[in-house]
Amino acid sequence: MRPAFSVVLLTTLIGAGQGLFLALYAVELAAHARLRPMPGAAFFAGGAAIALALCAAGLVASIFHLGQPLRGWRAAACWRTSWLSREIVALPLFMAGVSVWGLAHFAAAGNTAALGAGAAVLAVALFVCTGMIYASLRLLQEWATPLTPVNYALLGSASGTALAAAYAGFVLPPLAAPLAGAELLLTAAGAATRTAALVRNRALRPRSTLQTAIGIPHPQIAQRAQGLMGGSFNTREFFHGATPRKLRAVKWSFLLLAFALPLVLLAAGSASAPVLAAAFLIQYAGLLAERWYFFADANHPQNLYYQTIS
Repeated sequence: MRPAFSVVLLTTLIGAGQGLFLALYAVELAAHARLRPMPGAAFFAGGAAIALALCAAGLVASIFHLGQPLRGWRAAACWRTSWLSREIVALPLFMAGVSVWGLAHFAAAGNTAALGAGAAVLAVALFVCTGMIYASLRLLQEWATPLTPVNYALLGSASGTALAAAYAGFVLPPLAAPLAGAELLLTAAGAATRTAALVRNRALRPRSTLQTAIGIPHPQIAQRAQGLMGGSFNTREFFHGATPRKLRAVKWSFLLLAFALPLVLLAAGSASAPVLAAAFLIQYAGLLAERWYFFADANHPQNLYYQTIS
């Protein structure tokens, strides 16, 4: 598939926003359980504002993926049957929940733990909706696996926790170390499940062949030209056009940036704000590459027919 950078930005930005909120809410729950001192209201309110900014930036990026942006609201109409529509509904609800939670902390009013629980449920629901958009497409074998929503949730949670650790490093240093430890665990878990998905996908075999694609059962068929003077919608939207060498380079780049380097930085044990900020930025750059590869790695069945672009 052709990766759309608007969707790459949307999924990575809102994933980081969801992960950041969940990390902050975990801090609040730990404080209520008297495992740690309760941070000040400004810490939670500021973190909520950052999470909202990330989600808003993701929404802005998604607009560029719409053919008719003014009609984008119609995409939510099929929420009963479409995971995409459910995502469109869940995202503003999650943002509203985070807004209420942050404002309650800022105003020191209301049961913030209960409000946060509602927003946390919406965050998890949003992860599920985003991942199931792709996992539900059975014709794309690389996506049609439970590992897809699991990876969306783990990688978003890891990047958001990385941002929470960096944020704490600057404004509340005692919290930086435990958040960095949580980031280490989430990044390791994300590396394991994403690697499992890569191994699974390499073992896949197409369910169709060139012979079944064109309806000619001859044993030796070779396509020499597309048959058109230029590209078409099929070749633009369902094939990335990247060389195998580029795909390998992107794969090893995201494995290094999203997992290996952050794990090395975190395992070094430094909880200083600059190190944690570097870990977040490196990991986010790696997740951009990971999400690009996720889309490019999906081989649409129609590419059996459009194998050569003249």
